Amino acid sequence: MHSTCIRSSQWNTKLDGHTIKSIYNQLLVNVLLFILICVQTTVICLSDRSHSISFISNDQLELVEHGPQHIPVSKNDQVYVNSFHVHLQDHHQDNGEHVAKRLAKRHGFTNLGKVANSPTEFHFVQRALPHTRTKRSISFARKLERDPSVKHVQQQLGFRRHKRGYKSLVLGPENLKITKEPSDPLFPYQWYLKNVGQNGGKPKLDLNVEAAWAQGYTGKNITTAIMDDGVDYMHPDLIDNYHPEASYDFSSNDPYPYPRYTDDWFNSHGTRCAGEVVAKKDNNICGVGVAYNSRVAGIRMLDQPYMTDLIEANSMAHQPQLIHIYSASWGPTDNGATVDGPRNATMRAIVKGVNEGRNGLGNIYVWASGDGGQDDDCNTDGYAASMWTISINSAINNGENAHYDESCSSTLASTFSNGAKDAHTGVATTDLYGKCTKTHSGTSAAAPEAAGVFALALEANPKLTWRDMQHLTVLTSKRNSLYDAKNRFQWRMNGVGLEFNHLFGFGVLDAGAMTALASKWSTVPARYHCEAGIINDNNTSNFQIMGNQTLFLSIDTNACAGTSTEVNYIEHIQSVITLNSTRRGDVTIFLTSPMGTRSMMLSRRPKDDDSRDGFVRWPFMTTHNWAEKPRGKWLLEVRFEGQHQQSGYLKQWQLLIHGTKRAPYEGLNLDHLQEHSKLAIVKKAHGASKS
Repeated sequence: MHSTCIRSSQWNTKLDGHTIKSIYNQLLVNVLLFILICVQTTVICLSDRSHSISFISNDQLELVEHGPQHIPVSKNDQVYVNSFHVHLQDHHQDNGEHVAKRLAKRHGFTNLGKVANSPTEFHFVQRALPHTRTKRSISFARKLERDPSVKHVQQQLGFRRHKRGYKSLVLGPENLKITKEPSDPLFPYQWYLKNVGQNGGKPKLDLNVEAAWAQGYTGKNITTAIMDDGVDYMHPDLIDNYHPEASYDFSSNDPYPYPRYTDDWFNSHGTRCAGEVVAKKDNNICGVGVAYNSRVAGIRMLDQPYMTDLIEANSMAHQPQLIHIYSASWGPTDNGATVDGPRNATMRAIVKGVNEGRNGLGNIYVWASGDGGQDDDCNTDGYAASMWTISINSAINNGENAHYDESCSSTLASTFSNGAKDAHTGVATTDLYGKCTKTHSGTSAAAPEAAGVFALALEANPKLTWRDMQHLTVLTSKRNSLYDAKNRFQWRMNGVGLEFNHLFGFGVLDAGAMTALASKWSTVPARYHCEAGIINDNNTSNFQIMGNQTLFLSIDTNACAGTSTEVNYIEHIQSVITLNSTRRGDVTIFLTSPMGTRSMMLSRRPKDDDSRDGFVRWPFMTTHNWAEKPRGKWLLEVRFEGQHQQSGYLKQWQLLIHGTKRAPYEGLNLDHLQEHSKLAIVKKAHGASKS
């Protein structure tokens, strides 16, 4: 009840004149709370409650050079919505908005605006149609297609996206300490910010944010967009850091991304994520955000029955010059049987963001790796496995992986979430309607923590590119005390001495180390994309996968030496694979580099019984070869693991190498460089390889 009074006061002073939608939600909540409190005085105590698809952008290989192509999808269980992607003729580049407005009016559609800021692509809605149906609305599509101003029309498929919240030694600046701890009431519960062993945790197993704060970095002038189910921007711990100009509601198509009320507080997800990043310090409300002086934008896009390509694309392309970081704590269904990822327009929006956002430095896309547990693999999630995103996994307060964590070779690093038996080991943050919570969870909680750390790094060096952020993540993340509770995945070293783990990537983020290095960072050299080799099977009997036998294939490459796309130092490796089998979930894939690093590209998924769709040019990605030299023989292993005999065949394997021609860190000459730091180890390895 107290928080309601505070929120009303803040609203009158800070957000006077805000939308009717927000007023309606606020009044509804107040009425319901009043009723519940009245009832509580008698008998009730009020308590908080907290198809498999064949996918590939045919050039996620290199969309910048070759452009995206159509993504084939399975026809099982298709749902069409009343949205249409309308492409105008190319000669309407200069007057597209005017033409689209007249076109929509002429044919009885509503024009919701541009798609991903394209001058010739628009999002139309046909209100005469139901929101969902199982068949295409051919007559309405034809009306538009016959218009001479139209180049192409595509009715949108609806698909599911789910929130990722689990239910039921030289003293350097990276070691600085703050003189006074935050006074916020939940700060003692924020063990992931400062772990002193509370609730059975391991002391110093945290994000080391105090060292970044002590260096003077708190996220000033950096904006993080929370792409989710809305943000309670009237929350007293968020209101001062809310960025209305960078916010939008793509679920309801208005500028006010306030969460839709439900009696179980289901739409609290985005508000909780926002508090992890920007909750104010020392205001005696809830806890403190990782980057407590940064700003947050709310992008409401996860609160409708079905997701569409246009909603995702517009969300990821919204205000790319105002927004620095986009945080996503959702993805395809984490059921261990789904293979899915971004469609065409969404992929183009992400690629445009990393190339043109932030005035050419590139937007940072942070993704929760997934909550499917040991029976799923995040390399079958095209968002988390994209080289354009930073995929973040989680650990709990004693260093072990959370039981819902997925593992895959595309994970770059980890932060923290809950999972221990003690309820107090959840993530403490803001909740709906001015409330607080100590039970936010899942890799949903991990991604915003990473976004907050990246905001600190961007304040330390606003000129960091999207690739610089990935390099800093690799070089400053720590093994610390992270371990696999089931002893499946050990820490190993790649060919240049970088430690990695199949669960945790290159380790837990270290905010103090990242800001210290970011402040002295020199931008890495240009990135190139080498098509290193391709194996096609015109006679499928040659590449059969039989029973307990392993199929071995190899590509010997010079990594495009002597060409304009020569790569000598690796960032990402993609194995683009087309494969069919009698049981997709029993297929496992490994890739070994010329320097001997073996990556598990796909683990067994016992719940995936697909026997028809398989993988169609699916880009399995690994980060484990970071900074290695790519020339030589790459070995691919494909086999079945499971209780029953299976068979299949591999139709195609293409090896793609992404990285730099020049040594990435040759411009970094740091006098204080520690002999055993990751940066020193890699520089030494690169220097030895030249001699």
